[in-house]
Amino acid sequence: MLNNQTVVITGSSRGIGRGLAIEFAKNGANIVLNARKEIDQELISEIESHGVKTHVVLGDIQHFEEAKKLITEAKEVFGSVDVLINNAGITRDMLLMRMKEEEFDSVINVNLKGTFNTIQHASSIMLKQKSGTIINMSSVVGLTGNAGQANYAASKAGVIGLTKSVARELSSRGITCNAIAPGFIETDMTDVLSDKVKEATIAQIPLKKLGQVEDIARAAVFLATNKYITGQVINVDGGMVMNG
Repeated sequence: MLNNQTVVITGSSRGIGRGLAIEFAKNGANIVLNARKEIDQELISEIESHGVKTHVVLGDIQHFEEAKKLITEAKEVFGSVDVLINNAGITRDMLLMRMKEEEFDSVINVNLKGTFNTIQHASSIMLKQKSGTIINMSSVVGLTGNAGQANYAASKAGVIGLTKSVARELSSRGITCNAIAPGFIETDMTDVLSDKVKEATIAQIPLKKLGQVEDIARAAVFLATNKYITGQVINVDGGMVMNG
């Protein structure tokens, strides 16, 4: 389905990013992994067990030149950049009145500016190819807001606006750009929540269960293989946010 295509995934050492890498490898894509510190050999081995190639580029995509290095190396190693998935993200949750400037800035810099950085570098390659897919990870809180997450919600709402603008700018050259807005997904981040918090969370979800990483990964593969969807936000949230 995606045989020999090059897929670049930021923040791919764990959680959703790790799941994305494995799912795209299952579909025949070569994978460029990215993290700030390290990618474990177990993940690399699992990806390559599907008969595809992988390449690791360490770096913090909130920094413009490090984002450039990621995209440049992907092109040099595999010859193209077919799919870019902006998954890297952080949280610094705090009530607005107590939030420090650094806590606001750091979340915006990684989640929103980092997404801009990689898109700008990848778009020049995709424009020459006259093809490409960009998938940005937003969040349901980017659509609804959430108490204690003004910085995170703002960054993810910004990702949605960025996604729609990029889709309008690049669509004439065969490049699609969409966002996925996950709800509560079962990862190591949710594992630390108490049973009481998990129960309260599940009560808000019409499907009455947490999502799985695979749910996000399959949605991303769908967007990467459908060339007539662009500028959209796909909610993968068990029905939490229903847009009329």
